[in-house]
Amino acid sequence: MNTERIRKILFILCLLLCCLPWMDAAYALLLGVFLSMTLGNPWPKQAALSSKKLLQLSVIGLGFGLSLGEVWTTGRESIIYTLVGICFTLMMGMALGRLFKVEKTTASLVAFGTAICGGSAIAAMAPVIKAEDDEIAVSLATVFTLNAVALFLFPAVGHLLHLNQTMFGTWAGMAIHDTSSVVGAASVYGAKALAVGTTVKLSRALWITPIVLVVAWRNRSTGKKAFPWFIVGFIVAAAISTMVPQFATQWHWLARIAKQLLIVTLFLIGAGLSRELLRRVGARPLLQGVTLWLLVGSLTLVALELFGIA
Repeated sequence: MNTERIRKILFILCLLLCCLPWMDAAYALLLGVFLSMTLGNPWPKQAALSSKKLLQLSVIGLGFGLSLGEVWTTGRESIIYTLVGICFTLMMGMALGRLFKVEKTTASLVAFGTAICGGSAIAAMAPVIKAEDDEIAVSLATVFTLNAVALFLFPAVGHLLHLNQTMFGTWAGMAIHDTSSVVGAASVYGAKALAVGTTVKLSRALWITPIVLVVAWRNRSTGKKAFPWFIVGFIVAAAISTMVPQFATQWHWLARIAKQLLIVTLFLIGAGLSRELLRRVGARPLLQGVTLWLLVGSLTLVALELFGIA
């Protein structure tokens, strides 16, 4: 049996292992990273495409585990924090880009990805500012690396500081880049943290389209604008579970399936973290991304503590 076949068999076995109900989200990500770094991912393109689709399905499915009232209340209460956080992050991101002499387009993508929704925000903004493929790759790699760290770091910090689940969910939803890592970190922390974190993150992601449109108008760009339709699916799912409560058992199982899909998604995301990808990040964009992330994460937590999130 050749090496390539062994890699494929091991990849499939690990993927099936992540489908089991006792697999933890953090371990799934770690398993994917370990497999990629040691043996390599035999299907990198297919895994990347599948992870995006599964993530969207997972987020929609998680909506069945929430009521529309919870979604509305959490989204309404976090809107001011979200808007202030996005504006602050964009300004600081560009300032740090100039400080560390990062190429302007790359710095803009890193700042935008940190401010709103990681890879989704970068993908939406890239055509508007006419980013080159290598600039997109570097910014995605920077954000992706920090996402992987966040999945382990945030729950550890949360427990160290004895944050309650509402506080942690709000903090994770505002300070972690991608939806997958927000949901992954929050799911490790607890059910309430997962509900709050997912809602805050998705309300933050809604800002992708208006900000992209503003930048496009300023640049007179004709680039393609993206809208995260899976967020609409999440809200629709929450509305259905609220308006048709007699099927509560079915909605509960759909939400559980969504959580399991998320664990599979995290494995695929971890399997996409290769040595080549880490080399492409480079020192300066990574320095910008790490510094910005630490500022946003720490100042967000301080603001939440000062203004009191129950």
